Amino acid sequence: MRRLLLALSLAVMALPAAAAVGSRAYELPRGGGYPHDVAVSADGTVWYTAQRDGKLGRLDPTTGKIDLVPLGDGAAPHGVIVGPDGAPWVTEGGTNAIVRVDARTREVKRWPLPPSRKWANLNTATFDKRGRIWFTGQSGVYGRLDPATGDMTVWDAPRGRGPYGITTTPDGAVYYASLAGNYIARVDLESGAATVIEPPTREQGARRVWSDSKGRVWVSEWNSGNVSVYDPTTTTWKTWRLPGDSPHTYAVYVDADDTVWLSDWGANAVVRFTPSTEKFEVFPSDKRGANVRQILGRPGEVWAPESGNDRLVVFRTR
Repeated sequence: MRRLLLALSLAVMALPAAAAVGSRAYELPRGGGYPHDVAVSADGTVWYTAQRDGKLGRLDPTTGKIDLVPLGDGAAPHGVIVGPDGAPWVTEGGTNAIVRVDARTREVKRWPLPPSRKWANLNTATFDKRGRIWFTGQSGVYGRLDPATGDMTVWDAPRGRGPYGITTTPDGAVYYASLAGNYIARVDLESGAATVIEPPTREQGARRVWSDSKGRVWVSEWNSGNVSVYDPTTTTWKTWRLPGDSPHTYAVYVDADDTVWLSDWGANAVVRFTPSTEKFEVFPSDKRGANVRQILGRPGEVWAPESGNDRLVVFRTR
C-alpha cells in the first residue's frame, strides 16, 4: 500500500502544469453578444465590447449577471481596457471616438477624433504613466488623448494602414503593432514620432503586442503563426512557431507570472507558452469557431472572449 501511495503521489507531482488550469464559460445574452475585447477590473468585474450590438457589457462572474450599456447610435466598439481611474475605456469605431463609461453610474462620455480623421477604424488603447490614453486605428493612424484637458493628437503611421495592438511597458514606454505594415513601433511620448522596429520574420503580420514585467515586448504574428519577443535592452529578438499544422496567432497577453497566453485560430484554441521552458500547452475550445480576438486578465485569471460563440471563457490558474 505504501508503494502504491508513493507512486500515486509521484504521478500527481508529475502532471503537466496544464492540469492545474480550470476554465468556465459564460454565455452572453441576445442583444449583447459578439464579444470582441474583454477587460477585468481589480475587483473581478469583467467588461466586454459587444461590437455588433453597439454596447459595453458588464459581467459579474460571481453571479453570472450581465448588464449592458448602450454606447449610442451607430456604435461598434472594438477594444476595452480598465483605466487607472477604474473605469472602462473603449475604442469606439462606429462613432470614431474614445469613450469612457463610468463604472458606477454607467454615464457615457466620448472624445471624438478630429473631423480630418474620419473612419480611423479604431482598434486598441493603452494608458501611459501620465494618465494619457494612446490608441491605434487600422486605417493608418495612432493617437493620444489627455482626458484631463481633452487635448487629442492623431499621427499618420509609418507605412500607412495597419496599426492594431498597443501596450505600455513597466518603465512607461508605448509600443504598437502594425498588422498590414508588418512591424512594431516605439512611440516618442512627447513628439509622437514612431520608430519602426523590424521583426526577424518577413511579412509576419504583427497583430497584437504585450509587455512582460521586464519590459520585453511580446508579439502575436498572424501570418507566420509565430510568437516573438523583442528585448529593448539588447535590441534582440527570439521567435517560436506555435504547435500544429497551420497556426494563426491572433491575441497575446502576458500574465502576472510572465507566462504568455495566445489565441490560435488555426487550432481553435487558447495557447499557454512558458518562456523559461519554451513549452506550449494548448487548450482547444469545446465549440467550433471560437474566434478569440483578444485576451486580458488579472493575477490568477485569464479571460478570452469567444466572438464566434457569444461567450466569455475564463482560465483560472490559482
